Amino acid sequence: MRLQPQTGCLPRARQLASLATQSLIDEARLSPKPGLVDSRGSGAHQDLTLDLMERSAHSLTPTFYALALQSWQRPVDIALRQSVGRLGREGESQMLQATGGVNTHRGAIWALGLLVSAAAMPGNEADVQAIADTAAQLAQLPDSMAPKVFSNGLRATHRYRVAGAREEAQAGFPHVTRLALPQLRLSRRLGANESEAQIDALMAIMTSLSDTCVLTRAGLNGLEAMQNGARAVLMAGGCAHPQGRAALSRLDKQMLALNASPGGAADLLAATLLLDRIAQPFLL
Repeated sequence: MRLQPQTGCLPRARQLASLATQSLIDEARLSPKPGLVDSRGSGAHQDLTLDLMERSAHSLTPTFYALALQSWQRPVDIALRQSVGRLGREGESQMLQATGGVNTHRGAIWALGLLVSAAAMPGNEADVQAIADTAAQLAQLPDSMAPKVFSNGLRATHRYRVAGAREEAQAGFPHVTRLALPQLRLSRRLGANESEAQIDALMAIMTSLSDTCVLTRAGLNGLEAMQNGARAVLMAGGCAHPQGRAALSRLDKQMLALNASPGGAADLLAATLLLDRIAQPFLL
């Protein structure tokens, strides 16, 4: 359905919250995703299901709405950074309540929350690069109220000396703007259907991302398998081609055998879908 031009804070905030929620749901449903929850099943996870992922996504709609309202036409500053951090933590609590304590979207709250906030700021109506750059500025600011929690992701970044979700955001989401979005649009132009194009975008992220979820579960061997397998899919022409689908199937089996799930890549795919939709006059 095409959106009519809208003015004012409330309609834009509702739109951004809806787009963010739908991006999370569509990422979860997208199939087949190597090692990840999708419409086929739970992938490498024992504690996640598609129903749980969708319930989690819906629980975050009020958080995305509040972030957009809080950020509406405001400059990037410490006060806003602290408000965004507080709202994100409140959203995480709502997510955990909805899922019975299961961490479904902690990384996605960080990534999509920053992008929703940035999209509500002055001059960022539908400019993907401007949104990503503003999100980076926001992520670079300190949040003195943030609890000092040493998560699995942080442990992986320290152990393996790689960049994590924080650094990805502070750099302006390069895996989204330089890899996933260009691949998504290229695959569409070359005739892939929407699901195939989105899987190709996921593969583009996985070719180089130091996914801390994979590192935590399967170490450097798992990360290398993910990156090489994703490259093989794209080198074979992507998911619209039989050779690409065969390479994807091999990668899926390998990720399951390693008990590896590229959750960081999945969060960035959801961010990709969000930015793609913000840049278009559509509400899916």
